[in-house]
Amino acid sequence: MTTSPITEVEKRKLMIVEDDDGLQRQLRWSFDAYDVVLAKDRKTALARLVEEAPPVVTLDLGLPPDGDGASEGLAALQDILIQAPGTKVIVVTGNEDRENAVRAVTSGAYDFYQKPIDPEILGLIVARAFHVYEIERQNRCLVHGSRHSTLADIITGSPEMAQVCRMVEKLAPADVSVLLLGESGTGKELLARALHELSGRADNPFVAINCAAIPETLLESELFGHERGAFTGAVKQTPGKIEVADRGTLFLDEIGDVPLSLQVKLLRFLQERVVERIGGRAEIPVDVRIVSATNQDLSALIEAGRFREDLYYRITEMVVKIPPLRERDNDAVLLARTFLGRLNKAHDRAVKGFTSDALAALSRHPWPGNVRELENRMKRAVIMAEGERINAEDLELRAPPEPIPSLNLKDVREAAERDALERALVQVDGNISQAAKLLGVSRPTMYDLVRYHDVKV
Repeated sequence: MTTSPITEVEKRKLMIVEDDDGLQRQLRWSFDAYDVVLAKDRKTALARLVEEAPPVVTLDLGLPPDGDGASEGLAALQDILIQAPGTKVIVVTGNEDRENAVRAVTSGAYDFYQKPIDPEILGLIVARAFHVYEIERQNRCLVHGSRHSTLADIITGSPEMAQVCRMVEKLAPADVSVLLLGESGTGKELLARALHELSGRADNPFVAINCAAIPETLLESELFGHERGAFTGAVKQTPGKIEVADRGTLFLDEIGDVPLSLQVKLLRFLQERVVERIGGRAEIPVDVRIVSATNQDLSALIEAGRFREDLYYRITEMVVKIPPLRERDNDAVLLARTFLGRLNKAHDRAVKGFTSDALAALSRHPWPGNVRELENRMKRAVIMAEGERINAEDLELRAPPEPIPSLNLKDVREAAERDALERALVQVDGNISQAAKLLGVSRPTMYDLVRYHDVKV
């Protein structure tokens, strides 16, 4: 006999929210390898959540006083996620509650499972939820355990973004040039600062310059400085950004926008590590680490003759690719909850959370402006929200349409099977033997179908 995955797990805390005593006992027995915490209603569940802090919760949607509906279970889900956003909640529903199960997932539930309960299958879902929770916990430890605060400002539950954070920690002590690739608003400057603050140069200057924001005529002076009288308006000697960053880090944001004429001079600096101010003759040695960033395809710019290939190889000793927000699973909701707490304090507001349509919209919006766009939308929503919870309209997002019926053949067959089963039982007034004859199956098969589809006879 194969060993169930849940028997191999050390005693980890699992909360079961279920009002049916018999099912509660069954689940407790099935999950005896865990430290099981029990609750029968929303109030008790929230109290145990605070006391025990379980990483994973199984939640029956049909809780009292709405045992035949899902309103109390969905409300409990919202309360749990507000109290402990990192908790993995697996909602358990009856077969007829697929719509509510989908609502629960769009509201932030980790997964759902439909009755009748198969302990082995539910055990696999629970074990996977613990695994995901542990990955996110390790990432939070990685982020918040840093000796500087910048990396701790990166909020993520995404394995891809966690890998970026680990890469930054490894690269920071190595004195190599780094190119950060990512769309606008993905946090390139935040990561550049982390590379500096986690390096041996942390006590020296971090100097950032946006190469796209400065006119071409002024960019050379900004980078290399100038002597007094070098040009009209140069009334005093001024060191450039490169010189100011001596012994520290120079962050060249949007390096793809540096004009070709200036790329030659930048390349010479990177090769010889000396600068000459405009109008000057002296060569000034500078010890600086270069971190660059761009949202452009530098290879395409090289092919188009707009970026020097030799400069490209100088700035790309290491490359870090930052995933856009739309590719970071559930990070939009996680970040939105984080921003909500900060913005409530900043604007003296008391917005409690999000409506289900807001959570669904946050999850499905493509976020072309990435984290910067999300933060701006959250700021407007917190200031303008009239209710206790932010809705999709407050975020200026469209609520997603109702879910399209599944085209998966297994789902379609199961739905048709259940429909035929129910109609047959209605036609024969619940007589199992007669219903089995109508359906052309044996009585044992009929009982199996009734149990599988959780049909009341």
